[in-house]
Amino acid sequence: MLLKKLRKNIDWIVFVLFISVVYLGGWQTEVFGFMQRGILATGFFNAQVNEEINENKTNLDFILSDRNEGKLYVSSLKGKTIFINLWATWCPPCIAEMPGINALYKDVKHREDIVFIMLSLDENKDKAKAFMDKKLFDFPLYFLSSALPKEFNHQSIPTTFVISPEGKIIFQKEGMASYNTDAFRNFLLTL
Repeated sequence: MLLKKLRKNIDWIVFVLFISVVYLGGWQTEVFGFMQRGILATGFFNAQVNEEINENKTNLDFILSDRNEGKLYVSSLKGKTIFINLWATWCPPCIAEMPGINALYKDVKHREDIVFIMLSLDENKDKAKAFMDKKLFDFPLYFLSSALPKEFNHQSIPTTFVISPEGKIIFQKEGMASYNTDAFRNFLLTL
């Protein structure tokens, strides 16, 4: 009788065991990020370029540190197009969109007028560095060294901004998106 019940519910048993192994192994972010990357591949979450969001110049008066503790004064980037992505290693949607962002970065990194800032919000910098190394991502990794201006403070991650060479936020997206599209690439290249 018990064997019959087990056979009848084997799908549920396997599912519960899988979820248990994923959580106990600490792989939930990776697994859910992988699943969400599949959703991004459908094209339903492609980044849509919209109208200018902020008519005023954005406050770029903040400081970041790179993975080697070198300082980046974001205000020194005025005159360039700045792609800023706020993310963390514990965020599955962040993990899902990163391969696409990395591919986009590889396509445009030769342009000196476009700067990528992948801003980790992880408290443990070493964890973020190890994650980047494990995934072989090329884009630059940064951490906050000063307060983030209010324009960039959001309750959810990932959040992505594009700042125009004139210093205005011209793109903002909360939640995951696919940025490695011809439309978004052309948007960056024509600013």
